[in-house]
Amino acid sequence: MDEDKEPAQVTVGVTGMTCATCAATVDRALSGLDGVASASVNLATERARVEFDPQKLEIDGIYNAIEDAGYGVIKESGGGSEELSSLERHEKEKDAREREYLRMRRDLILAAVLSAPLLIVHMYMMIPGAPVLRSFMWFHHTGWAQIILAAPVQFWIGGRFYRGACNALRNRTANMDVLVVLGTSASFFYSLAVMLGKPPFEVIPSVGDDYYFEASAVLITFILLGKLMEARTKTRTSDAIRSLLSLTPNTALIVVEGGVRKVPVDRVNVGDMVRVRPGESLPVDGTVVKGSSSVDESMITGESMPVVKGVGDQVIGSTVNGQGLLLVRADRVGRDTMLSSIVRLVEDAQSSKAPIQRYADRVANWFVPAVVVVAIITFMFWFFWGTDIYDTDGKGPFLFSLLAMVAVLVIACPCALGLATPTAIMVGSGLGARSGILIKGGDALERAASLDVVVFDKTGTLTRGEPNVTNVVVYRGAEDDMLRMAASAESGSEHPLGQALVKKAKDRGLELVEPGYFEAVPGKGLDATVTGTNVLAGNRKLMEARGVEFDRAVDELERLEMEGKTVMMVALDGKLAGLVAVADVPRSEAVTAVADLQRSGLEVVMLTGDNSRTANAVASQLGISQVISEVLPGEKSDVIRKLRQGGHRVAMVGDGINDAPALAAADLGIAIGSGTDVAVESGDMVLVSDDLRNVPAAIRLSQRTMSKVRQNLFWALVYNSMGIPVAAGMLYPALGWQLNPEIAGLAMAMSSVSVVSSSLLLRSYKVE
Repeated sequence: MDEDKEPAQVTVGVTGMTCATCAATVDRALSGLDGVASASVNLATERARVEFDPQKLEIDGIYNAIEDAGYGVIKESGGGSEELSSLERHEKEKDAREREYLRMRRDLILAAVLSAPLLIVHMYMMIPGAPVLRSFMWFHHTGWAQIILAAPVQFWIGGRFYRGACNALRNRTANMDVLVVLGTSASFFYSLAVMLGKPPFEVIPSVGDDYYFEASAVLITFILLGKLMEARTKTRTSDAIRSLLSLTPNTALIVVEGGVRKVPVDRVNVGDMVRVRPGESLPVDGTVVKGSSSVDESMITGESMPVVKGVGDQVIGSTVNGQGLLLVRADRVGRDTMLSSIVRLVEDAQSSKAPIQRYADRVANWFVPAVVVVAIITFMFWFFWGTDIYDTDGKGPFLFSLLAMVAVLVIACPCALGLATPTAIMVGSGLGARSGILIKGGDALERAASLDVVVFDKTGTLTRGEPNVTNVVVYRGAEDDMLRMAASAESGSEHPLGQALVKKAKDRGLELVEPGYFEAVPGKGLDATVTGTNVLAGNRKLMEARGVEFDRAVDELERLEMEGKTVMMVALDGKLAGLVAVADVPRSEAVTAVADLQRSGLEVVMLTGDNSRTANAVASQLGISQVISEVLPGEKSDVIRKLRQGGHRVAMVGDGINDAPALAAADLGIAIGSGTDVAVESGDMVLVSDDLRNVPAAIRLSQRTMSKVRQNLFWALVYNSMGIPVAAGMLYPALGWQLNPEIAGLAMAMSSVSVVSSSLLLRSYKVE
């Protein structure tokens, strides 16, 4: 791939996947394309996410690869040349899947109607002492009557399984369809051979007029029933995205010459003036230019209390206006809005694979071939060596062995194994999105669940990042003169401490001038020239480096630092002029968040560039005992790496911009965002609001989700571990009971439904 070009990314709806092996087949087909950087196929969402080089591959090539592998594609309009919005894509996928659901329901009803007489007669004939009606006897022993009902189920309604099996074998793999076809075909063609009076082998003894057409027909019916229930249940796991997308209003009122005009929301352009009436949802992200109101942002940030908005304040699209009338300038529209960013993050999270899922995929890849081997061994054992163990009750060795083999084939499908992880991650990431916690992938969830250290940046994270000047100490000249010179020098700085000094000078009405020379000294302060005077403003390291004597200020400096204040020394033309103390107030919820993490058994560390006295003073207010201070911005990532090298699993919590290297170096980067300024590219998790209580909430959500994943995988593995021996007849010697293939098929179908239903129980979890 051309390193100078950004790769393109597309999410494609895939139809026809029935188990984890199918998803792996599509994954391999996409990964093998020239120009594809990565591909991830999710069985639960039935989507493929592909990152590719558009210079080497067009989207139609991706569609063709999926179709060549034997699966269907939900194509975007215009042959994929124009990217659909999230809402349009979801609606298109919803319509396609609804049509598939209706087809499946039609097939199920028809299969049930055709299979019911076969099953009723078969069960009736098995009841000891039941009166035998002549018509039942005729139907039971007449193969042609049964085959007329069973053949359409086997080959027309069940044709989907034959097509799926052929595609799998063509791709040199084996999936659920292969197991179903082997099992049902064995029952059907055995019965057909008996009906025609042509047993498959001369060594098979006569079995009279007994047929097992009902086994194949009822088996297909039960599997369709399970798949129908699974499809309907899976749609509920993506409710979070649908509920987010439903927040966007369809129309907007834009101000035009002579009044307002209602237009579709997708026709609003950046810079348009939008009128938002009381009770309406904001159609775009923007800035209030007129009016004031309270806005309910809970659907985006998770904050329950409305936020007061006035002129100059930022507002988020899809939030709900309160009682005031607002005039908003559109700053972000369409795919650039905050809601669209959130939806894309949730979709990416749901399409990604957690590391634990990759283990399940590897198991599923060899599971089907292994089941076929076990089924053959089961048949051979009962046919050749089982005659002394069981009483045939009218069944010959071949028939008994055949039914055991069929039961093994149909009960062992790894569908539940393939759904265990993605369904839980879908529900967990959706819960987080509704609470203002954006999780970028299953791997982030898994890493968040195993943390033992949480490192917080101080300024702007544990504190509000809006420091104020609290003390001014003068050693040379007048106080206002020193403030004016220092503030003029800081007017070219973006540092919060410098901005606090500028604000203090302006509040006093001091007139500031543009510095003629300005140099920011990272981690130390600044060096500037103001009206011909050299101005130094910074910490001890800066003064020592520039040879400024400050012994007379040491006692006052230490006293202010003991109070948790950051002190800037100001020197004019190489002479110490004074001290300016600035305090950054801790966030009100920081104490609660820190205590919550510590109660959960996590070690909390504060990381800051401040001196140790200031850092310890702030840490003591927050209840933090571990402090790493005097760290330059470029050294933060080194601190994180050292903690990880010490065997810790580390989360870094920062503002998502200045702390980006440290966030990337941590096992888990948690970026604190605020409204539309959320830094979605910086961390593995993004907290939309700046409420630090969401940090422990996000970690608990991750732990709960991964607990559900492990629970699902455990029961899926237990089901297969127990189901296969039972189907193979291991309980027969003790109980004299053989598992019917029909019951095995129903059990297989219900295992997938139970795993998805288990994941849905996670929706009741309250994120707090």
